[in-house]
Order: sequence, then structure tokens, then C-alpha cells
Amino acid sequence: MISSIILISDFLLLQRLYEDMKNRIEAAIKSGKVSEEMKEQHKGFSEWTSEITKRDHHTILQILIHGRDASSVDTDGNQLPTLVYLAREKRPQHSHNFKAGSINALLRVSSEISNGQIVLSVDCDMYSNDSKALRDALCFFMDEKKGYDIAFVQCPQNFNNVTKSDLYANGFRVINNVEMTGIDGFGGSIYSGTGCFHRRETICGRKFTKDYRENWNGATDPIKAKRSVAELEQASKVLADCTSEENTQWGKEMGLKYGCPVEDVITGLAIQCRGWNSVYFNPERKCFIGVAPVTLDQALIQYKRWSEGLFQIFLSKYCPFTYGYGKIKLGLQMSYCIYCLWPPNSFPTIFYLVVPSLCFLNGIPLFPKMSSLWFLPFAYVFGATSLYSLFEALSVGDTITEWWNLNRIWVFRRLTSFLFSFVDTVIRQLGFSQTTFVITPKVVDDEVLRRYENEMLEFGNASPMFAIISTVAVLNLVTLLGGLIKNVIFGEGIWVFDALLAQFILCGLMVLVNIPVYDALFFRKDSGGIPFSVMVTSIVLASLACLIPIS
Repeated sequence: MISSIILISDFLLLQRLYEDMKNRIEAAIKSGKVSEEMKEQHKGFSEWTSEITKRDHHTILQILIHGRDASSVDTDGNQLPTLVYLAREKRPQHSHNFKAGSINALLRVSSEISNGQIVLSVDCDMYSNDSKALRDALCFFMDEKKGYDIAFVQCPQNFNNVTKSDLYANGFRVINNVEMTGIDGFGGSIYSGTGCFHRRETICGRKFTKDYRENWNGATDPIKAKRSVAELEQASKVLADCTSEENTQWGKEMGLKYGCPVEDVITGLAIQCRGWNSVYFNPERKCFIGVAPVTLDQALIQYKRWSEGLFQIFLSKYCPFTYGYGKIKLGLQMSYCIYCLWPPNSFPTIFYLVVPSLCFLNGIPLFPKMSSLWFLPFAYVFGATSLYSLFEALSVGDTITEWWNLNRIWVFRRLTSFLFSFVDTVIRQLGFSQTTFVITPKVVDDEVLRRYENEMLEFGNASPMFAIISTVAVLNLVTLLGGLIKNVIFGEGIWVFDALLAQFILCGLMVLVNIPVYDALFFRKDSGGIPFSVMVTSIVLASLACLIPIS
């Protein structure tokens, strides 16, 4: 009874402290400055003045808790770990290299202050869900027989806001439990940028040698250990300056690599090609949990950035087939390329969603007749892949509805995210644009969240991606109805399906997949529906496509 009361009081205290922190942050955002009271509590805040911006400021660093200070203990007397606030220097005239630049600055600063041999990288919108994850990861690194060649331990990405039927396919169950587990069998997990434990030496460029053994007692420099907090702060600040990487191998052979939107994947590949192995760790209890996109626009933009970066890797000197030749297993090379070749997948998808439908409208068969033996291979491929995909989803805990939503989102991704990433990558390769890092927004209003929780697709703006999705949806609806009227009612009747069955099935499935799109186009009145301008554009484009003479 007493312990329960203590737990409740501790929870209420923690909740009150959290609300106080939340109110202070919101007040600072609203006023555009930090209050004088807070500046007195933390000297780091005093360096944020009205003259500096988030894109133009000097290095701001403060050691909030010094782990080697005997007085840094919690209420039970346990030693607290070192806690450092860092805002690296940013200047308009210097490229800050986005996430890769941030992690590299943290690597340099942490090497000066603590120099821990294991580094954990976690995205800012993720949190730890298992206090034992670090201990479990260390078991891999410290294994006396097999741990010496492990560079990093990758945990899967999981999210706490996935809807019941996984509306935007954010659950990643098939990827986490099937694909990544299979890739791990080839001797290396893909570094996905978050929830990953790194051996510091490997991420900083060390090549693997058979005689390598980690000295787990040699991380602390006795001279650095005697320095005061002020001395450590002063020595560390210069490591986060814009000029600290000049004439060095940072971003090339050391730290995360620059110049690619998926700097994590290319860095992991480079580490494995230096002779190191990696481990995929997927325990029953999720190690880290984050926030998934809650609108269709956010979800597609996220995949656009990922696929663009992966395709850039394939077209660069780091192509897994050439860069990894003789360094990593062929199976691992092929595994990387499955993801690197996402963007070109858009073209066969567009073909199968457009051409068979138009030919069905005009009564032109593209596949063998149903009465022909040559129809069987096509039927087998379609049926086998669909059933295997369904079995795969059910085996990892997905429902049929989740599997259906997954297939819908993959159609949308191939129509939009992969197409745009292919075009942007080609334009970049021709030298007409530079690589940009697009941050996926996660802040939405209450109405959007309500619709997301009710599993309603969120459109709400005139995005070119939505124009493509709605055009293909309208095209398939028109060709399905038009084809049935033209070929069945006014044509050969049901006998026409002997030649057009495959196209009828493809067109019909696309109409079923796009039912939420039709709802957003023609029936929904809320702000999450498809805008009128997009609806008009899609109807006009679909009508023009249907008028194309095909014979």
C-alpha cells in the first residue's frame, strides 16, 4: 500500500515537472526569447541573443551534468551520467551537412568530454522503450568469440501512433520481421539512422583487422579526467565550429558521410566494406519508439527523401555491386540494391496501372486468352505473389485489412514518391540541382489527428503527388465502367472476358484500392479531402488519356 502511494506521488511529481517544462517551452516559442529567469538557471541560454538565428550562430555548449563529479547523483545517491547541451556553430556561408554534420559534431565533442566506446544514435522524435536495450547491445560487442568484428547493432524502427489498421503502412512489421532479419543472415544489417549502437572506432573510420580487440578499460584519458567543467567546455567548443572539419576526413572517411539524403545507409555500407559485420537486434519488447507521419503528404514525402537518397547511392561510386564487390557478400549487395532501385520501380507500376486499363476500354487484349494454356503462367505469377504477400503479412501479425492498406500505400509510393525521386535524382546527376535534406513535419492540428485516428486518408492540399494519385484513380474508374459498357453491354457480352479478363481484374483491383480516393474526391466535405482544383485537373487529364486513339 505504502509503495503504491509512493509510486503515485512520484508519477504526479513527474507529470507536474513535465507540464512545467512544456509551458516554459511554449512560452519561449510564443515570445521568441528565453526568459531572464531561465537564463539565470542555465548559462547556455544566456548565449542565445536576439541577434542570432537557428541558421546563424556560434557554438553553444554547456555541461549540465558532469558524470565524474562526485556530487552529480540522483535522489537515491546513484551516480548520474554526463549530460551535455550542444548547438553547433552554423553560418550561412558554410554548409552544415544536415543530420550527418550534427552527428559528426557530436562525435567530436563527446570524444573530448567522455570518449565512450559505444555511441547510440537516436532521432529527436524517438525515445527509449526498454532500459535493457543498452545492456543487450553490449552483449553483442563484448562477446569474446564473435563480438570483436561487430561495428554496430541496429534496432528496428517502431512507432507509437500507428492506427489499428495501419493506414499509412507505418508499422513496418514485414520489413522489421522478415526483410531485415533476412538481410542480417548475409552478415550485415542496414544502418537506418536511428536506434543504432555504434563502436566509436568504426564509425570514426577504423578498418577491421583480424587481430583487433577492443580495450574496454582504455577510453578515459587520465589528463582529461582531471580537467574542470569550464576547461572541458572550452576545449570542446572548437570541435563544433564550422571550420573544425576543414582539411580533414570528416564526412569522407570519418563519421557519417556527406552529400546524400540517406547518409546513414551509405555510412553503414562503407563500414561493412571496411571489413566489419553488423547485427540486427529485434527483441519482443520494442527498444525505441518514435512518431510516424499522420498525413498522406508527410508519408509520401518521407519515402521520397529515402528513395531519392538510396537511388543516389546506386548511381554513385558507392553502388553496392561495384563498391561492395569482394568486400561484402553478394546477398548483402543485392539486399541493398532492392531498396536502392525503388525509384525505377515507378515506371512498370505506372505502365500496369494505365496501359492495361486504356486497352480494356478499347477492347484490346494484352494478355493470352483465359482459354489458352499461356494464360496459366500469368495467373500463377499474379496469384502466387499475392498469396505469398498475404501469408507474409499474416505471419508477422498483420490483419487482412492492414495488408490491403499496405498494398494501397505501395501503389501510392510507386506512383509519386519513387517517380519524383527518380526525376530529381536524374536532374541532380545532370548537374541542374543540389542535394537537399527535406525534414518530414510531424506537427498537425487536432482535426487532422482526429481524422487520422478514424483512419481517413488525409489529403488537404493541392500537391502534385495527389494530382497523380487522383488522375490514375479516375482513369481506372472511367476505363472500368466504359470498358464494361462498350465491350460487354454493346459488344460481345461476357465472352469478351476470355480475352480481357486479366485487364478487367487489374482495373477492378485499382478501383477497389482507390475507394478512399473517390471518397476524398467527390463526397468528403472536411478539410482533409482533395481540393477542387486537383479534382478538376485529374478529371481533365483522365479524360484526355481516354481519348488517346489506341489500336
